[in-house]
Parts: sequence; structure tokens; C-alpha cells
Amino acid sequence: MITVLGRSTSSNVQLVMWALAELGLKVDRIDTGGHFGGTDTPEYRAMNPNGLVPVLKDSDHIMFESAAILRYLGAEYGDDTFWPKDNKQRGKLDVIAEWTKTSLCPVLIYNIFWTLIRTPRQERDWDNFATQVSKMADLMTIAEYELSGKAFLNGEKLSFADIMFGHILYRYYTLDFDRKDLTNLKAYYDRLCEREAYRDHVMVDYSSLQVD
Repeated sequence: MITVLGRSTSSNVQLVMWALAELGLKVDRIDTGGHFGGTDTPEYRAMNPNGLVPVLKDSDHIMFESAAILRYLGAEYGDDTFWPKDNKQRGKLDVIAEWTKTSLCPVLIYNIFWTLIRTPRQERDWDNFATQVSKMADLMTIAEYELSGKAFLNGEKLSFADIMFGHILYRYYTLDFDRKDLTNLKAYYDRLCEREAYRDHVMVDYSSLQVD
């Protein structure tokens, strides 16, 4: 049995849960972190010394860091479409996955989302917010080009790179800020929204995280 420790409103937990669902794996998720607590115990810190979520337990194999968990799941349980065995093909997809983690997520999650949802209104830095929105437009233009002529990042079927990139798009499209009109990206997001696993694990109401 696979167990995931983490709250459903965490984007990093959503990434892992979506991957597990797409791979058809049974999982027991235990609410942990945020107002649920549980991350400061000695037992949890032994699994993740950072005290963050998620933690994945696959029998006696324990991991933290959502991107590393995704790669483990792909290598352990994915087919050749989800986790290509060809190093060059997988490498091209991994570039997108890593770009999402190191370039997109800091702008969208740790700046735009954090400003609008996790920062009190009177403390928001709107000049920095405008800068981040401009950066977001430039970054998503790169994604728009990458998605040209494709249903998914690996062609016609979902891969691990779609999990890494696609999991942030629910917040991208539901947060209140000006977005560039990118037709390939919007069509791609609409395809993700048709997937039951995406709706169940990524399209999660985050209003409980709102700080006024």
C-alpha cells in the first residue's frame, strides 16, 4: 500500500496524488501539514527533516520532495509513454519538468499566488506583483510554443512532464491577475480539465488558504 502524508490543498501534494491516480495506483492519503499539523513530530521529521509535505511511503521506501517522488513513480510504475525508457526522449521531457519547478513555480506559486492568497492585503507588494505577472507572461509564451501541435507534452498521451507542468495551471487560470491570451495553453488546460484524476486531485478549492 502506498501512503501519502499531506493536505489536499498543497500544490506539491496535488502533483503526487494526480500522478498516482493517472498510474492507477491505490493510495491512502493522510491529512498532514497546515492546520492539520503533524509535521513537527520526531516521527515525521525522521521521514522529512524539512517538516514539509508531502511524504510518500511505498512499503518500506520513504521519500520527500514532490519532483523526486514523481520521477520515482514514473520509473517504478510508468509505461514507456508516461516515463520514456529512451534517455534522450525522457531528457527532453525532463527539461520541461525541471523548467517548471525552477522557473515557473517560483513566479506563480511563491510570488503571484503567495501575494494574492497568503499575504494580508495591506502587506502586498504590488510593484513586485506587477513584475512577476510580466515574468509569468514571458514564461507561458515559452509553454505556448512547446505545446504547438501537441495534445500533451509527449505527443498524444500524458507523461510525467504533464504532471509537473499541468498541476500549476489550475491556480494559473483561477487566480485574479491578467493573463496573456495563449490558445495552445488554454486548449491544453481544457484537455487536462477533462481528466477525472486532474479534477479530483488538482482542481481543489484553495479558499481556505486565503489570508485577508
